[in-house]
Amino acid sequence: MDLLSIWRKLGPIAALAVGLSSALPAAAQDKPVIRVAVEGAYPPFNYLDQNNELQGFEVDLLQALCDAMKAECMPTVHQWDGIMRGLLNKEYDAIMSSLEITERRQKRIAFTNPYYRIPAIFIGLKEMPAGDVTPRALAEKRIGTADRSDHETYLKEFYKESEIELYGKTEEANLDLLVGRLDAVFGDKRFLTKFLESREGGCCHILGDAPANPAYRHQSYGIGLRKEDVALKDRFNAAIVQVMADGTYDRIRAKYFSFDIK
Repeated sequence: MDLLSIWRKLGPIAALAVGLSSALPAAAQDKPVIRVAVEGAYPPFNYLDQNNELQGFEVDLLQALCDAMKAECMPTVHQWDGIMRGLLNKEYDAIMSSLEITERRQKRIAFTNPYYRIPAIFIGLKEMPAGDVTPRALAEKRIGTADRSDHETYLKEFYKESEIELYGKTEEANLDLLVGRLDAVFGDKRFLTKFLESREGGCCHILGDAPANPAYRHQSYGIGLRKEDVALKDRFNAAIVQVMADGTYDRIRAKYFSFDIK
């Protein structure tokens, strides 16, 4: 079994993680071991495959970051509940599991620079021309979005001349768009792109990304660390810069997403 396969299999064996490090080749033991918590239940970012091995965008990116740092990483599967508490209790050294950078979380832990962001887009029926999605262009249009979301906040703040319709789920807004009850839907590009690629989504197309002005505050995700681990944070930040600059990031991203998430 090659080292990459060993690395992937380490995740589910969290309780034995430290002991297993002694079984790695001597060359690997010379590298600093960084224990990283991953939920393993959020595809395509991180998940366990049929062989109980960690897979996904974040898993591949983590390996690339650790290669850039010349460090040995030991992924540890940890359920979402209590994942930050485990970090603070020093059960592992970092969290790389789609942890959104929020003010509330920043009071407890540190974050690296974002390694991915979620863009927002408007979609509409193909009869509606793409291009201009500014508040002025969409005035008096009916726009659907998810209730109690950043997308709702943005629309209500800047699209005051539009009719904002709220839904429990974005999928419900998509269905109303399909039957003509809405002119557009605004939301997460991941989910809306998936809808457009479906049979039902053939009705519609992307009208445009959220405009630069007024700017949409993208959801940003970083590696979570203890606040005192400043040196480790600096190393991860340098590695993020490196893999984004040398093309490694885009090669990994293209395996999972058809659009830029930097």
